[in-house]
Amino acid sequence: MAAFDTSRPTYVAGSKGFGAYFASLIAAFATWNDTRRTRNALNRLSDHELADIGLVRGDINSL
Repeated sequence: MAAFDTSRPTYVAGSKGFGAYFASLIAAFATWNDTRRTRNALNRLSDHELADIGLVRGDINSL
């Protein structure tokens, strides 16, 4: 059985300016990368393993 830790610390930059823009850009990239890694890991599971966690192969793309 595999377990994935997808929690990340939240960094809050100032509410204005370049720092906030850069922080939101990094957060968007981290979210995209987490989703990509999760989809890849789920695609490597067999149909039986997916059924054990209550998913079907068609559900993976909706994540």
